[in-house]
Amino acid sequence: MIFRRALIDIQRALARQAATALLGPRQVGKTTLAHEIVRTIDSLYLDLQARADRAKLDNPRYFLRRYQDRLVILDEIHRAPELFPELRGLIDEGRRAGRRTGRFLILGSASVELLKQAGETLAGRIEFVSLDPLDVLDVGADEATTTALWVRGGFPDSYLAESDRDSLAWRQGFVRTYLERDLSEFVRTRLPAETLGRLWTMLAHSQGTLLNVATLARSLAISSPAVSRYVDALASLFLVRRLPPFVANVRKRLVKSPKVYIRDSGLLHALLDIGGFESLAGHPVAGFSWEGFVIENLLAAAPPGTRASFYRTAAGAEMDLVLELPGRRRPWAVEVKHGLTPRLARGFHSARADLQPERTYVVCAGHERYPLAEATEVIGLPEMAGLLAGLRRD
Repeated sequence: MIFRRALIDIQRALARQAATALLGPRQVGKTTLAHEIVRTIDSLYLDLQARADRAKLDNPRYFLRRYQDRLVILDEIHRAPELFPELRGLIDEGRRAGRRTGRFLILGSASVELLKQAGETLAGRIEFVSLDPLDVLDVGADEATTTALWVRGGFPDSYLAESDRDSLAWRQGFVRTYLERDLSEFVRTRLPAETLGRLWTMLAHSQGTLLNVATLARSLAISSPAVSRYVDALASLFLVRRLPPFVANVRKRLVKSPKVYIRDSGLLHALLDIGGFESLAGHPVAGFSWEGFVIENLLAAAPPGTRASFYRTAAGAEMDLVLELPGRRRPWAVEVKHGLTPRLARGFHSARADLQPERTYVVCAGHERYPLAEATEVIGLPEMAGLLAGLRRD
């Protein structure tokens, strides 16, 4: 079993709050982590996707009161949102009796509905922990594992598959399942799966570019609100990232549209039918794929509360990633280059002059670290992720 850093976050959250929510896309390893916790803490595990376990909660307050001295784990919580008011009552009863922490661990696919329901009903009683796909700090820092993770993505069953062919087949099946079944649980629509698949594929072809809802709507012959609704759904399920533009107090015309990324590089490659490294290396999306891969790994390592954006002006100044880190007055600027010998364009230097960052890094595909220009370092992805993870511990 690959150790997941989120396990520590869950344990700390359980020690602080009555309820902890572990959220992330399907098949990312939430249930595996829950069973790992069961082995170390006296717990009751209920899978709300199983009819027998759901039946136990027909009278949830009566049933759960019998387990008030144990951690109760509720998997697939989005299938029973009516439980949230009951959990609130049980948590408040427990607080009055001195049981203030470690009561409930709820697991579910991240959705707007789930976040809103839990946030409103359990406000002040719940802490959220995100479980992302595997990253470079999970699997190791050498070049071979980094490349394999980039090609296959971070879903455990995909990364650990016997071959690239098996990995691609798993990811394509994952996409099919979302299109044919899972998305309908979160978005009410009459759009056929084929149209949704085309939208997802078009987003893959748009990797790392500005999101243009109107263009997508015209290409699919559907309304712009329908496109926005589904992009929202994919984002809330941790499948798509909309990276916002950095808001700076500069006298320049700034780009206002977000960039769009398929968050998991393996899913991106599956949508584009890219089976292995050789196919990826010569594909036009390779540079944008690496950019998205780096961004996801860095944000997974960054301390909680980090704000991420990109910087671009109409005049051509551009920085791929701006990190506003908690407790620091000036941001860190990150440029992503797919290559071993990066060259910096004029737009990079202009952006750096505008941003006045505390630190500037150029993350490349190599593993060396060396100065490149004034106050600018070239650094490999694993070491850069390690720097950010170190801020969590400081």
